[in-house]
Amino acid sequence: MSLDWSPLLPLPVLVPLALLGVLAAGLALAVRQTGSVLRALAVAFFIAALFNPSFVREERERLKDVVAVVVDRSASQTLDKRAAQTDAVAAAVQSRLAALPDVETRTIEVGETSGGGEGTRLFSALQSGLADVPPDRMGGAILITDGVIHDIPEAAEALGFHAPVHGLITGHTAERDRRIALLDTPRFGIVGKDQTIRLRIDDPGFTDAVKVTVSRDGQRVLERRALPGEVLRLPVRIDHGGANVVEVEAETAQGELTTFNNKAVIPIEGIREKLRVLLVSGQPHAGERTWRNILKSDANVDLVHFTILRPPEKQDGTPISELSLIAFPTRELFETKISEFDLIIFDRYANQSILPSIYFSNIARYVRDGGAVLVSAGPEFAGRSGLSGTPLGVVIPAQPDGRIVERAYLPQVTLTGQRHPVTRALPGSEGEQPQWGEWLRQISATVRTGSTVMQGADDKPLLVLSREGKGRVALLLSDQTWLWARNYRGGGPHLDLLRRLGHWLMKEPDLEEEALRAAARGNTVTITRQSLADEVAPVTYTGPSGAAKTVNLAAASPGLWEANFDATETGLYRLTDGKLTAFVSVGPPNPREYQEVLSTTAALTPLAEATGGSVRRVATRPDDTPRVPSIVALGGASRFSGSDYIGIRRTDASVVRGVGVVPVFLGFMGLLLLAASLLAAWLGEARLGRVNRG
Repeated sequence: MSLDWSPLLPLPVLVPLALLGVLAAGLALAVRQTGSVLRALAVAFFIAALFNPSFVREERERLKDVVAVVVDRSASQTLDKRAAQTDAVAAAVQSRLAALPDVETRTIEVGETSGGGEGTRLFSALQSGLADVPPDRMGGAILITDGVIHDIPEAAEALGFHAPVHGLITGHTAERDRRIALLDTPRFGIVGKDQTIRLRIDDPGFTDAVKVTVSRDGQRVLERRALPGEVLRLPVRIDHGGANVVEVEAETAQGELTTFNNKAVIPIEGIREKLRVLLVSGQPHAGERTWRNILKSDANVDLVHFTILRPPEKQDGTPISELSLIAFPTRELFETKISEFDLIIFDRYANQSILPSIYFSNIARYVRDGGAVLVSAGPEFAGRSGLSGTPLGVVIPAQPDGRIVERAYLPQVTLTGQRHPVTRALPGSEGEQPQWGEWLRQISATVRTGSTVMQGADDKPLLVLSREGKGRVALLLSDQTWLWARNYRGGGPHLDLLRRLGHWLMKEPDLEEEALRAAARGNTVTITRQSLADEVAPVTYTGPSGAAKTVNLAAASPGLWEANFDATETGLYRLTDGKLTAFVSVGPPNPREYQEVLSTTAALTPLAEATGGSVRRVATRPDDTPRVPSIVALGGASRFSGSDYIGIRRTDASVVRGVGVVPVFLGFMGLLLLAASLLAAWLGEARLGRVNRG
């Protein structure tokens, strides 16, 4: 029951009127006027009637107190015997809460977040699970976890309710776990140079030296020994462009919780420094500018270009040193600094005794050691002055037969070329006849080695690609690519062709003709096999735990085979078909959930104590049987825990089901009070009047 007021007049009118009445009554009392007390009482009743007081009676229904039970089902909770402990504790807590009157239990099961990169987020799940619960109904929260939580609020106010938070911690105090803590991991690295990885081996309570091995793309490259807590700096050479998967592994310790965090995966993207290209043009011609424009348009290419201005047929006895505008530094280019170039291009070059035979031998050796040479052949290649007659000819994949085809023909991609990444799906090659312009000249030659990816007049080889030792050689048996650049007969994809050709020569990973790749999207892994063969072997993939499975690949397009599988583990997978090997990391490279797996009470204790709750271990018996404290409901307490119990808060929350209103001055009661006050004033004044007359 409560008293409510509903004024009959607006307050700006009623308040001055009430003040006027009070002043009049007060003045009458001050001068001791006859009947002033009774009149003041009548005025008071009249003013009170204008304020219209009412007695309000509410019918309320008590609401149940809500207690959240948050069950941690993250990956670290599967270690040792924690899962069984969690199940037993959750069942006991729910049973004891069910025995309390007027308590609603809200159970929230929390697994890992999508991808596993954010770790265990119990408090985010708690807020989501209680989004429909008013804060004044919260009786408390009980967290069943190993204490490894990654979203603990810094202050109790961030919880959004005022109720105790209790932690029941699984696991043991004597656990051991050795792990790799990454301190500094580069994301990118220059191909051919070292990148330094900084890390530390953590093994709390132990001081024995630990063997650490480093592998790159599955090949062991480094081994060190380190003491726990020591910071290691490990140099790793970036071997190639694209993803270089570096794996660091610490040897397993006896009795540790898991070996998952003994490994760390660091994907480093290999990027090339400015590529150095040497372009030697044997004579000025229409196609020379095409090569120069393509190479200069690439900001990543550092081009050195020399053009021999005197054609081979013009022999007038003038020394070469007197003809050159800039001295051709042959010794510097082809002997002392030849290894600094990523690609050497001979564009319509004829042997004019400018380069001695020893330099061509150096170029051949440069190729076998990993260099790249592209020969763009013109009519000179078919004669005695062609490069095939020099010591470089041993690495050139075709031998000219002396004939030159001088007529229009349509360059076409061969069956092998349809599978090769340099010419596969070349724009305009769709359909039976390619949609591009004709060329007008071709050098006839016989292929000795390599793959013919394009053919020209009379189905003769036009573009031949070959591997020599560690290096690569490309032979383009025509000097007519400039016709496509000039849009002759509709032009053609000269930019795509020549850029792909150059990148293949410089060993770009995406243009490898024999390659095994894998990419992960969520838990689905896509395997892609690039090959020039008619069939490919099945691929065996091995998960982080060592479990291996084999999958058959299906043809997706010429030269490409694909297959998918669903990864059941998080971590690094190794794939092989017996010849090639690939690696793919599923989920985050180093999941936060496994960075720290030792159960702990320290992380949750500050928050629990700030709310009046407590944190305690449940596995304190030798047989690992959980000890669950009793649960009691407390009202008005500041602490909600004891040595053998935890408490929840009684909220006394309720909802109004009905309201009864009884006005004081309306109806018979109001009339009676007003009449009585007026009658009393009249009778009192009349009596005083008789007394005064007597």
